[in-house]
Amino acid sequence: MIALLTRLHDALRLRTSPVIFFGSAAIIIAFVLGTILFTDALNSGVSGASDWLLTNLGWFYILGVTVFLAFLIFIAMGRFGRVKLGPDDEPPEHSGAAWFAMLFAAGIGSILMFWGVAEPISHFGDPPRGTELGIEAGTWAAAHDAMNFTYYHFTLHTWAIFTLPALAFAYFIHKRNLPPRVSSIFQPLLGEGIHGPIGKLIDIVAIIGTIFGIAVSVGLGTLQINGGLNQLFGIPENAGWNLIIIGVVCGLALISVSLGLEKGIKVLSNLNIVMAVLLLIFVLVAGGSTLFIIRGTLESFGSYLVNLPELALWNDTQADSGWQNTWTVFYWAWTITWSPFVGIFIARISKGRTIRQFVSGVLAVPAGFSVLWFGIFGYASFDIELRGDGGLVDRVVGDGDIPGALFAFLDHYPAEFLVSVIAIILVVIFFVTSVDSAALVTDSMANGHEDYNPLGQRIFWGVSIGLITATLLVFSGEDGLTALQSTIILVGLPFFIMGWFQMYALLRALKEDAGELPRMRTREWAQVLPPEEFERREEDEEYDTEDYVIEPTFTTEVPVMTDPYEEIEEVEEDQASTGPDRGTLPARTGSARAPLPESGRDEFR
Repeated sequence: MIALLTRLHDALRLRTSPVIFFGSAAIIIAFVLGTILFTDALNSGVSGASDWLLTNLGWFYILGVTVFLAFLIFIAMGRFGRVKLGPDDEPPEHSGAAWFAMLFAAGIGSILMFWGVAEPISHFGDPPRGTELGIEAGTWAAAHDAMNFTYYHFTLHTWAIFTLPALAFAYFIHKRNLPPRVSSIFQPLLGEGIHGPIGKLIDIVAIIGTIFGIAVSVGLGTLQINGGLNQLFGIPENAGWNLIIIGVVCGLALISVSLGLEKGIKVLSNLNIVMAVLLLIFVLVAGGSTLFIIRGTLESFGSYLVNLPELALWNDTQADSGWQNTWTVFYWAWTITWSPFVGIFIARISKGRTIRQFVSGVLAVPAGFSVLWFGIFGYASFDIELRGDGGLVDRVVGDGDIPGALFAFLDHYPAEFLVSVIAIILVVIFFVTSVDSAALVTDSMANGHEDYNPLGQRIFWGVSIGLITATLLVFSGEDGLTALQSTIILVGLPFFIMGWFQMYALLRALKEDAGELPRMRTREWAQVLPPEEFERREEDEEYDTEDYVIEPTFTTEVPVMTDPYEEIEEVEEDQASTGPDRGTLPARTGSARAPLPESGRDEFR
């Protein structure tokens, strides 16, 4: 089979891993054809499995993300926080300002545009803890709780999901110089097995998950664009127009892929960052409620920090309304599926940073901007409902028009038609850059390197994203948003399981490379006896008082710290290539893995 795939690979003039490429392609094609040909059966199976997971394992998703965040803080604050992601003496590749700017662009644009208004106003009109805490919809208490959950969903916890694989990628790519694949993270566990069947299976799962995760993002963007076009131009919201929008977005992404990184992604990323910031400033100053928004944003951020421990482990136990399954669990499952894509991007730009700098920067910068974005859009929405004409809750909560929330919101601002057109363009650009970047990253994950590769490979991944998006939205046999949610909850489960192994693998690699700290040594003291007992034992010949004292006395001096680091003998290249073990990857890194016999290496090609 492998020989057949290799011949097909060579005939198509590809330059990738045949097993990973064709394995991923086969799953994508099987899903598309299976959904179209067996719509009802597949839909029933996916919905049933998703419902079972939500009922029985929703807590696992909630716990997992909170543990990821705690682990990252532990790693950053501990002794490994000083470890560099790259050679020990190498400075960071990018300046602090450039690094922060690129972090801003790392995967947050599409989230901000779709949920900026929809999330706060949904929870304002239908409080998550309304039954549990007696919060009435449309009140100031509902606004506070809505912002608590909005910040919970889109700040530290969301970015913990991205940061964990990003940190692991950065360590194993820059420190151990391994290929840019998810399987590389498991090298301390698998050794050279990362190139074997288990490693390839991990990479196939990662690629499929990334494709589905980006497809869900593009699907949400398609619904939002269609909603905006319907409001502005009366274009119907139906399957036909969804297909057209998907085709346009993916077509533009393929053009950007063809132009390359400098002329494609970089230009579009700079453009959408500028446009997003201008839109944010417009919302802040043009609605006449600037002071209300600023004060409310600060107030809600403080409330979020106070309530964070409770929110991080809240499982809707009392009401058991199913709300958390629809919102939080969906977010976590969706986010973690495209965490390899965002993780590799962040890892690429972070070479030379320490783990402490990396974790604090990747968590704080995007999360901080999300606080501003959701605070400004959220309180501007509350202002419309509490002090203005209202109507947003009826549209978003009453009619269930979440994709149209942004455009219903902009109706209350000056020059609403022009601003809405700009917003649609901004959404399109965000999703074009998402598809473009995902095609490049997915291709590098399949190849195992970032050098030049045939354009057709990157185009294939871009087309795959479009096919999966169209399949989920148009051919799934149920409401588009429901289909996206059901599918992604299933796809996210193996990623959550891998996340626990990623924490262990990273910690083990750090201990292998940095070494274990010696036990703390202290001054030793003699055993003290009360004076009367000491005297009795001195008089009694059966006792020896040589090891006892009356006055507390130390028997050794205070240990003197010396330089714990010793010069490490470099492994000569000829030595590494000779001998039974020294040249193997486990031998060089300290990972316990037996070398493969020569006869078994062919199966990994």
